[in-house]
Amino acid sequence: MGFNKFAVIGVGKYGSNIARRLAEKGAQVFAFDNNEEKIESIKDDVAFAVTLNSTDFKVLSSQNLEDMDAAVVAIGENFEATVLTAVHLMDLGVKRIIARANGADQRLILEKIGIKEILTPEDEVAFVIREKLLNPSILSFLQLSEEYEIAEIKPPKGTLNRTIEDIDFRNKYQLTLVTMRREYDIKKKGQYEVEQHVIGVPKGDTVIESRDTLVVFGTAKHVQRFIDVNES
Repeated sequence: MGFNKFAVIGVGKYGSNIARRLAEKGAQVFAFDNNEEKIESIKDDVAFAVTLNSTDFKVLSSQNLEDMDAAVVAIGENFEATVLTAVHLMDLGVKRIIARANGADQRLILEKIGIKEILTPEDEVAFVIREKLLNPSILSFLQLSEEYEIAEIKPPKGTLNRTIEDIDFRNKYQLTLVTMRREYDIKKKGQYEVEQHVIGVPKGDTVIESRDTLVVFGTAKHVQRFIDVNES
């Protein structure tokens, strides 16, 4: 995993939790909020913390946010500020923008302005967000203990067109391949739709394809090693 730089805009209870968990993993975190008390409470836990109004484009553009790997807009109490901040980040050319939505209406608005990654606090917890931010190959995961997790991951490049037996998840990587999901283009009423089908317990001669999702069980360290080794 490379050295990551993230901006977290809005460091209330939700945003500060994300910021601290990212920092725990060694990421360089830049925290922003218009509330000086919130910035004071997090400044010792992150690389950089500053009080600013993120709806002010001139102020936001002075922070070199285009250099970040991603920016998280975690403003909870003011959705207008969330939308304005997200639009400014898009205008600044930030590579990856993740924004918080409270409910379906807010999610729809964020989708309409072009935000592709949307967090809903009710169904996302900070450690899941942390893992997804630090490694886009991890689609989702269930943490079973401090050490073990079940992770859904995109197949790394080095696994494509190889059989499960050849990859040897258990002996080479100390992982168990629980199951796989495969995308198919299904023709319905003259139009193609994408459907996912669970393969079940994959056999040794099953060949991994680019549109598959691998569900693996193991430690977070071994999942990360598997991705790193096969992406290099």
